[in-house]
Amino acid sequence: MMETSSLSDNPLFDLQEAIYLSKNPTRRRLHQMRLRWVREALADHGRSVPLSRAIEYGPGSGLYLPELLDVCDEVIAADVEMAYLSGIHSRLSDSRRISLIVDDIQDSKFADQTFGLALCSEVLEHIQSPELGLKTLYRILAPGGIAVVTTPQRFSLMELSCKIAFLPGAIQLVRRIYREPVLETGHISLRTQSAFQAAIAAAGFQIIRQERFGLYLPLLAEFGGMRGGRLIERLEARMYDSRWSWALWTQAYVLGRHG
Repeated sequence: MMETSSLSDNPLFDLQEAIYLSKNPTRRRLHQMRLRWVREALADHGRSVPLSRAIEYGPGSGLYLPELLDVCDEVIAADVEMAYLSGIHSRLSDSRRISLIVDDIQDSKFADQTFGLALCSEVLEHIQSPELGLKTLYRILAPGGIAVVTTPQRFSLMELSCKIAFLPGAIQLVRRIYREPVLETGHISLRTQSAFQAAIAAAGFQIIRQERFGLYLPLLAEFGGMRGGRLIERLEARMYDSRWSWALWTQAYVLGRHG
């Protein structure tokens, strides 16, 4: 249901492994859907950018950096703390084309129109002002540049369930059910689709591609096993373009700067 981490010397990388390879089929699927969507968006749109220079804010374990290297000559991985970047370098096959730089998306030091491609996946919900983050992405992109952005929906069933799961006494039960260490999501700035799209427009972007996906149903996800997971998938397929799409977890966008 929530992000997980094993207890080791490098919990950041263990977290990435846990969420994408979780034994729980629903949790695993929710994260792998986003992984596939971002990779497809980068492959479909990354080579059309005006500058062969990319940036990823909040790269985590560097999961998307190989895809960025496939479409751009130079890649910058940026985060607010070097500690979050320190484990990436040794895992890259082509580190000469990647720079690890401390930079705050809410107060970026990068010059205007520096990049052709920007990736910001599951980052904006962790900062005080996603609106400011979007404006930064627009500013540092060159005209014709592309931003790939994902963030949770504010009232998705996943986010509502997480709020309940962290009530006093509930978290112990959640950990016993999942049998994996559970971490708080740290989502402090969730937006509905309408609010997020208003921020996209205010920043100056045009939406090139968008999708909502990722249905979580409490109890069925935890105790339904593979059969429950398949049922959730079938229900989700009916919700994509329905009035119930607000319940899906992830909103994902390819944004263009045309000005």
